Amino acid sequence: MTTGHEAGSTRIDTSRPHPARVYDWWLGGKDNYPVDEELGRKILAVDGTVRRGARANRRFMQRATRTLAEAGVRQFLDIGTGIPTEPNLHQVAQGVAPQARVVYADNDPIVLRHAEALLYGTEEGTTDYIHADVRDPDAILDLAGESLDFGQPVALSLVALTHYLGDDGSGDDVYGLLKRYVDALTPGSYLVLSQVTPDLNPEAIEKAAGLFRQSGTPFFPRSLAEFSRFFDGLELLGPGVIPVSGWRPEPEDVAAQAEGIVPVYAGVALKP
Repeated sequence: MTTGHEAGSTRIDTSRPHPARVYDWWLGGKDNYPVDEELGRKILAVDGTVRRGARANRRFMQRATRTLAEAGVRQFLDIGTGIPTEPNLHQVAQGVAPQARVVYADNDPIVLRHAEALLYGTEEGTTDYIHADVRDPDAILDLAGESLDFGQPVALSLVALTHYLGDDGSGDDVYGLLKRYVDALTPGSYLVLSQVTPDLNPEAIEKAAGLFRQSGTPFFPRSLAEFSRFFDGLELLGPGVIPVSGWRPEPEDVAAQAEGIVPVYAGVALKP
């Protein structure tokens, strides 16, 4: 079954680009506006890896979800969901375990619109959606608690989201924010992350970050050490923190790596 909750404005702002819609344009989707396409094209012109990176992120999410579902996890909280692209997280998780419970959270009203129409789960499990911002952990955790039992393991995913969260004096303490979410998880839970890095293509990433910021979207690429800090106190699953296409790659990912490494790190860790 599918249900939904709102904890934020549902007005669609087409005057400025939104990361979920720019990402949708890179993936070849149709749920974006000219302002999103304009920024997407500008960034693609300075960083030719972004479309491959978007696809690599989606495949990583699918592999990580499948890995954790096969390991016995039956609850998933995905923050920064983005516009649905099949197979989405609930389809992967419930494909392994039909009774899996999935909660999505995003702050883009377009994602809300699609959640109402598309995010149908299995009869045995649940698929819920929260319209809220990652910066409001109390709202997300409270509403997610109506579908998830935080006394049991949960896989928390923030895929391609943390690079939009900064700690530059703007009030966003990204490490403290993620700790708030991880602290709410019981031992046996998992954290799934991916993040743009300047390490692998510094000039292009600097230009792309500048374009995001000029558009009004904060953007914070992080080094290997900075990204790895998100997993402090957790136990990384093999192969650890690694470029996204190399995390437990499947044949499609091996083929994609031949096109070149994309500047994105990924990792999955257990809360002991």
